Amino acid sequence: MEELNDSVVSEFMLLGLSSSWETKVFLMLIFSFIYLGIILGNLFIFFLVIFDSHLHSPMYFLLANLSLIDVGLSSTTVPKMIKDLLNEYKIISFQSCMTQICFIHIMGGVEMVLLIAMAFDRYTAICKPLHYLNIMNPKICVSFVIAGWVTGVIHAMSQFAFIINLPFCGPNEVDSFYCDFPRIIKLACTDGDRFEFIIAANSGFMTMGTFFLLILSYIFILVTVWKRSSGDLSKAFVTLSAHITVVVLFFTPCMFLYVWPFPTSSIDKYLFIVDFAITPVLNPAIYTLRNKDIKVAIKRLSKHEYYVKFC
Repeated sequence: MEELNDSVVSEFMLLGLSSSWETKVFLMLIFSFIYLGIILGNLFIFFLVIFDSHLHSPMYFLLANLSLIDVGLSSTTVPKMIKDLLNEYKIISFQSCMTQICFIHIMGGVEMVLLIAMAFDRYTAICKPLHYLNIMNPKICVSFVIAGWVTGVIHAMSQFAFIINLPFCGPNEVDSFYCDFPRIIKLACTDGDRFEFIIAANSGFMTMGTFFLLILSYIFILVTVWKRSSGDLSKAFVTLSAHITVVVLFFTPCMFLYVWPFPTSSIDKYLFIVDFAITPVLNPAIYTLRNKDIKVAIKRLSKHEYYVKFC
């Protein structure tokens, strides 16, 4: 990577979240518990879907993949953020910074495609129930996951190819707890307007396009249900509420950072705590507490463990 970039800057200093020692200790404890919840909650759902044959359906296949992506996305930033909270100097090497950026955008791209796939799954289940299994067959489900990874890699690499060759010869302070294109571009020793446009056109278009596609799909589902059930939308709202919650939480920080002109304030780093920590830890709770099949699967697992223990 050093051969591709003749930068003088070999490392960046992350300014982090807070300068108060008491606040740092408090945040370290909070985010440690949150990250533990992310790992345990999402991996529990992932393995529950794998080992419970009753959950071998398109919806839970996509949910298991979403849980795995949530673990990966949070792991790119949260562990280092926790470690840096107690460090006076929060240093990240140039190579590690670029690697972190790549994984963030790859995982983010995959998650966007998975959310689209889950919206399509709900549309098919609600609007075309008789054809659900034919439409959402295993081949289609696997294709969604593959398309997600391909999209994520193309999305990340198409921006990374421009950034890796930028000259970094001056300031190296990043006002955040992680590396990302907008903050890094502002540190380059060149006119960054063209590259900011590239990032906004890529990440901004992908974020807004996916968000509006999801919102339109939910509106179409609600209209379809409303026509079929003489105005009773309660069942559809119950089914879609978890998906809508995840979509709003996930896309709000992305739209703030990538769609509008790159922010000069520090508010974006606090917003992205939602994407890296809050949403991944809420997903297991949302899908577990609001999903009958998952709760039944947990009861079956509990009964099986009880039987194994006492028999």
